Amino acid sequence: MMGKRRKTYKEVESKAKLTPGIITLYILLTLFCCLIIFPLLIVLSSSLRNPDNMISPLLLFQEFSLDSYINAFTKMKYPKQMLNSIMTTGGSVFVVVMFSTMAAYPISRIKRKTSRFLYYFFIAGLIIPSQMVIVPIAQMFGRLSLPNTRFTPMIMFITCSLPFSIFLLAGFMKGVPIEIEESAYIDGCGLWKRFISVVFPLLKPAVVSVVITQGMWIWNDYFYPMIFISKSDQYSLPVGMIQFLGDRENPAQWNTLFAACVLCALPLILIFAVLQKQFINGIAAGAIKG
Repeated sequence: MMGKRRKTYKEVESKAKLTPGIITLYILLTLFCCLIIFPLLIVLSSSLRNPDNMISPLLLFQEFSLDSYINAFTKMKYPKQMLNSIMTTGGSVFVVVMFSTMAAYPISRIKRKTSRFLYYFFIAGLIIPSQMVIVPIAQMFGRLSLPNTRFTPMIMFITCSLPFSIFLLAGFMKGVPIEIEESAYIDGCGLWKRFISVVFPLLKPAVVSVVITQGMWIWNDYFYPMIFISKSDQYSLPVGMIQFLGDRENPAQWNTLFAACVLCALPLILIFAVLQKQFINGIAAGAIKG
C-alpha cells in the first residue's frame, strides 16, 4: 500500500531479540578487544614511569613522569633517526606507488595470457619470505660494491612491497570503467595523459591503502636497516630502539623502551587517523574487485 511507511534500520534493530548466540558473540568480541587493548595499556603506563621504576607493569598508571620519554628522545637521537626513517620510508613508498601503478595498469587492461601470467607472477612474490634469500642478496650487494647507507635497504623494501601493491591496485583498477578512458581517447588524450589525468586520480583509495600498509611495515622494520646500514648516524628509529634491550652487562631499560615505542608509533597513528577512510575503502574495493 502507498500509505505504508518502510521501517528504518534503527527501528528494525531496536526490535531485534538478543539470542544466546548474539550474546555469546558480544562476549567473545569484548574479550578479544580487551586482549588487544591491555598490552597497549601496559606499554603506555610503563612509558609514563621513571626509568628506574621497575615495579610490576601490571600495576597500571601508578606514576606519571616524562623522564622515560626524555631519556629515549635523547639517547636515540630522535630527530636524526626520525629523519632517516622519513627518508627511507618516503622514498621507498614513492617508488613502490609509481612502479606498482604502472605495472597494474596493463595487467588490468590487457586481456591476454601474458598479462594474466604477470599477475600470478607478482602474486607468487607474496609467498616467498624475503628472509630466505637475504644471504645471497647480501653477497650480491657486496660483489656489486654497493655502499652500506640508508638507501641500501630501500632496494629490499621496494622489491618486497611490489607484489602486494600490484595485487591491490590491479584489483581496484578492474573496477574503473574503461568507458572513461575511451572518452578521454576520443578527446585526443594519449596513453600517458589518460593514465596520469584520468586513471590515477581514480586510484586514490587504493594508493592510500598501499601507502599505509607498505609504509607501516617499512617504518617499523629493523631487519634490513640493521643488516645493510653500517653507520649508526644513519639508523632508523626501530634500529635505534634496540639499545634499550640491554645485554649481559647492562639490564634492559623497559620503561625507556616502551617510551621509544610510543614515540616511534606516534607518526603512524597520526597518518592513519587522517587517511583511515581512504584506507578502508581501498582495501575493501581491491579485495572485492580482485
